[in-house]
Order: sequence, then structure tokens, then C-alpha cells
Amino acid sequence: MSKIRDILGKIFSKPIHLALFSAILSLFTLVGYNIPLMKGVIESTEQGANGILIVCSIAIILVAVHMLLIYLLIYLGRIVGKIIIAISLLFNALALYFINSYEVLITSEMMGNVFNTRYSEASGYFSLSGVLYFLLLGVVPCLWLFMAKIERGKLKHLLLTSLTSILIIVGVGVANLNNTLWIDRNVPRLGSIILPWSYTVNTVRYYNSWKRLNAKEILLPDATIKNDNKEVCVVIIGESARSKNFSLYGYERETNPLMKQDSVTALRAESAATYTTAGVKAIIDHKATDKLYEILPNYLYRGGVDVVWRTNNWGEPPLHIADIEKVADLKAKYPNANPNYDGILVEGLAERIALSDKNKVFIVLHTSTSHGPTYYKKYPAEFEKFTPVCTTVEMAEADQQELINAYDNTILYTDYIIHSAIEELRTLKDWRSTLLFVSDHGESLGENNLYMHGMPKSMAPREQFDIPFIVWLSDSERTIKDVECAEQYHVFHTVLNALSIESEIYNPEHNLIND
Repeated sequence: MSKIRDILGKIFSKPIHLALFSAILSLFTLVGYNIPLMKGVIESTEQGANGILIVCSIAIILVAVHMLLIYLLIYLGRIVGKIIIAISLLFNALALYFINSYEVLITSEMMGNVFNTRYSEASGYFSLSGVLYFLLLGVVPCLWLFMAKIERGKLKHLLLTSLTSILIIVGVGVANLNNTLWIDRNVPRLGSIILPWSYTVNTVRYYNSWKRLNAKEILLPDATIKNDNKEVCVVIIGESARSKNFSLYGYERETNPLMKQDSVTALRAESAATYTTAGVKAIIDHKATDKLYEILPNYLYRGGVDVVWRTNNWGEPPLHIADIEKVADLKAKYPNANPNYDGILVEGLAERIALSDKNKVFIVLHTSTSHGPTYYKKYPAEFEKFTPVCTTVEMAEADQQELINAYDNTILYTDYIIHSAIEELRTLKDWRSTLLFVSDHGESLGENNLYMHGMPKSMAPREQFDIPFIVWLSDSERTIKDVECAEQYHVFHTVLNALSIESEIYNPEHNLIND
């Protein structure tokens, strides 16, 4: 240990000029954090002199920009500047881990997932390699940043370094004026893996969209309840469930044995987006919009419907209802239920409906059953039918079949949850019941080396937006319309019909039930 201290003492006792320090750290940023970017650039360029120009230009611009910013932050900001740089180094290490391990693109939508993910879910993403990324690519360069004796130099050094960096950036930009078409075509994808810019810019974009979303909601026209008949509608929001792995949609494995006995209708459907917040909003919105209109639970509650939201997930817009039940609430109410799995959301469902003091009841069960990467933790042991299962969070290193096995077990458990809810509704003989199951988005399981979800829909594979949309009706005289492809926005209008709600914004074309 003493020898190590002596070596470190000699290294850090020698002063280093800020220009050299900035150059070394900017080169480290290129080599340490932006290899995925450079690989993407190389793969997207043609062979020849112009391809070499593009690759070299991007590397030079990255080094010049980072050198300029590092120099300015340390020269002008001193310790504050170092703290800002250190934070970016730590975030770079984490972002690189996710890019390499899960093939993610760091878009504004992905930053929304980051900010809305609970600690219990976030901790499931990390492994030993994640810790090593954080230590070696985050903590170690931070130690050098704070321990190095940096000579800031005179003002003329600042001006010379800044001018040189700016001239290099401008010169390289001018040299690539003929490559604007390549830039327009590739920036949306490659820009999402430039570190630290991808998460910095997209955090700002997400924050701005969040501010707009959380403005006061726009109220919809008042709704009217048409009759006094007892009617209940249950909407189960699935998490990361893709239709490809449902046997109801032709999957060769029997993942839906119970629903096949329940006379359900499985509609082909696509999600509005590939991430939770947008998917959930679409399910409870009356149309595709970026504005915050009054969402279905709030609208029905204001109109006199008994509304219940039971959740083991997150991502919904602000709820203005009286009865929101999380897992802890349900565990307190039903102490014998297992709080580790989504089955607790169905606990006492029929009793809750029967005890309602209103004749119209709307219940949402927001599940998390197929949320990765720890699929194997999302279902009880008795549902582990497909084995062996993947137990690592490093999905890119996992055996794909084991990953699919674990995921298929979550679909098998989803089948059980939906069936259990249907069985609860069957006991309510005096009620006309409707059940809808629709997922927030789909999931990639290694196809094309992609995992989980969150890619922009324009670039996402079908696995991330082909979703199950399942309908069950207690009244055999009612039928389901034959639609080519259902949308999540069909839920809003189908629920209004199921509960005999009259409204100016009701769209009969988006109602899926023939009365």
C-alpha cells in the first residue's frame, strides 16, 4: 500500500497545465464513453474518402467541444466547474452501461422512464459489471479530476485555447457542408448515444414536456349517466406485454390456457408509444393528443361513477379520484394476500364492486408483471412452467431462450390474473360486466440485439408496439366489433359505452362493443 501511495503521490504532485488536462480528459471522454457512437457512425457511412471524413470529423468535433467546455468550467468555475464535470463523468459511466447492456437509445422518452422508475425497479438493472462501469469509468476519473494539481494559466491561454477550439469546430463543420443529408438522416439515432449530450439535452426536453403535461387539465364536456342498471367495467393495464408471446395470438407455446376457456376476444392492436407514461396516457385519453385533457378516471369520477385505481406500477397522469389503492393499502386490507406479485390487485374485487353505493363502477388494475429485466421475479414459483429461466440483468449476455422462458412465464401469470378478475366478475350476477386488458407497450427480447422497450416508435421494431387487446363480456348478447387494428384510444369510448355514459366527446367508431 505504501508503494501505491508513493506512486500516486508522485503522479499527483506534478502540476499539469489546464490545456493538457482538458485535452486528456476530452480524449478520454471520446474513447471511454463514445465508442458506441463511433461504431454507429462507421456503420452508417459508406466506404471511401467521404466516409473517413465523416468519422474523423465527428471525433475531432467531440474532442474540441469537450476540451473547450472542460477548460472553461475549470478556469472560470474552479471547484464548481469540477463538480459539474464529475457529475457528468459519473452519469456517463451509468449511461454507457445501459447503452452497452440493453442497447438503449437515450431519448427524451427514455429520460422520462428514468425519472419515473421506482427504486425497487431501478435496482434490478444493476449487476457486477454495472458497478465496475461506475467505479472504473466514473469514480476513477473523478479522483484524478480532484487530485490533480492543475495550473490554470493566464487569461491569454484561455483565449487562445477557446479560439483554437472554436476554429477547429467551425473548420470541420465547413468541410462537411456536403454531408447535411447524412446528418439529417442519422442524427436522431446517433444523437441519442452521444455522451454526455444525449441525457443532458433530453432531460431538458423531458422536463419541458412534463411541465406542459402537468398544467391544469382541460375539462371535457359534462357526462350523463343514461340509466340505473348495475354496470361495471374493469380495465387491466398490462406492463410490457407483447402479443407475439400470447397463445391467443397464435404463439406456439400455451401461455393463455385459462383465457382460452373464458370466451375472450383477442384483438390485434398497436400501442401509441413504446414507453409507459405515453402508453398509459393513451389508454385513458379520449384521443391522440399532446395536451392534458381530462383523463378517463377523472372524467367518470366527476360524472358520478364509482372509480377505483389499484396499482403496482407508475406513470399515470395526475388522478383526481377518491379511491387510489397501492400494494401497501391492499396488503393492509387483505393481510393474507402476497404483496410481491400483481395477483394482489384482484384481491376482493367482487366484494369491492358489490359494496359500492353506486350503480356504475369503473376499476383500473395497473400491473407490472412483464417489466424487465428481472422477469423471473415477477411471478410466483408455481408459474415457472418454461425453464430454464434467465436470472441475470445483463440481458445482452443472457441466453436468449432462457430470457424468453422467463418472459413467457410472466405471460402465463398474466393469463391467471385476467382469468381471476373474470372469475370475480362472474360472481356478480346482478351486474353487467365488461373487462378490457391492454398493454402500455410491447417488449424486445433480443431480436436484432434489442432489449426491453423505449425506442422512438418510428424506429422501434414491432415487438415494442404490437400489444394484446383482450375483451371479455358477461352479457353473451353483446359482441365485439371486427376491427383491423385496435388502438389504446378505443378504451375510453368502449368504457363509456359499457357504463351507459352519454357525452359529446363519445366517438361510436372507437367503441368496440356491439350492443
